[in-house]
Amino acid sequence: MSDKKPDQVVYNEEDEKYDAGLLPYATNASAPKITSDDLTGWKNTNIHKANHQIKTEYDKLKSAYDDLIQQYEYNKLIYNAEFSFEPIVGQTYHLYLKENNQSFLSIIHPDECAFKHKGSFKLNDDKIWERVDND
Repeated sequence: MSDKKPDQVVYNEEDEKYDAGLLPYATNASAPKITSDDLTGWKNTNIHKANHQIKTEYDKLKSAYDDLIQQYEYNKLIYNAEFSFEPIVGQTYHLYLKENNQSFLSIIHPDECAFKHKGSFKLNDDKIWERVDND
């Protein structure tokens, strides 16, 4: 019959030694009570910070997306407009609307034209139209 130790004695049978002091938890009744820390405040604070950071990143992405969509719409509008010349990169052109609701591109400044002005645009090196007025 083996030497069975009492329940309160911590004996490691594999290593054949007493290792109560090496364990990460209390092993006797007189040991201090194990309590978990209340992390509710820490969690709530960090959840708020993380959510704020994620929302900030989302707002930046949404703003960039909205700008990209607006740029797409401008380019679609201008490339679908009538013009009988090859636009020069860096030159400002003006988009107008005829009476039949057909848009056309012109070099004539809005002060010198009777058509409805839709906006002024510049062609960049990438052949993308950028709006240059604040309408």
